[in-house]
Amino acid sequence: MPDLAIPDTSCLVVLEKINELSLLQKIYREVIVSPEIVEEFGGGLPDWILVRKSENLTLQKELEIKLDPGEASALTLALDIPGSVVILDDLKARKIAKSLKVSFTGTLGVLVKAKREKTIGSIRPIVRKLRDAGLRFSEEVEKDILKQAGE
Repeated sequence: MPDLAIPDTSCLVVLEKINELSLLQKIYREVIVSPEIVEEFGGGLPDWILVRKSENLTLQKELEIKLDPGEASALTLALDIPGSVVILDDLKARKIAKSLKVSFTGTLGVLVKAKREKTIGSIRPIVRKLRDAGLRFSEEVEKDILKQAGE
């Protein structure tokens, strides 16, 4: 998985709600967001999260027809920055990422990476906190993520 992450707003919001935002800093060399994501987030982000505007505003506007501005800007940033991974939880955004050949994962995938890199000991309690914080995922997805993490 790449060392540079571009998290969408939902990832930032749920990780902040459960006091685990620093996980991104621990497992990625760089974390970059767009001004649109900063605006959607609505509050101050830690200074280790860099803000960068997409270079392809035409594509971003096209994507905003189908996605919210944060998701659209995250995808266009990923196209601007080869070797990056976008953190998306929205199914429609993930399908578009796949069609654009953009590398992506979800917030739960971040937990699996953190566990594999021994940044955290267990993902199970964090998965529960994420569900309580409003991240929606099926029981089947939860079982699969726990299996990937060896739990």
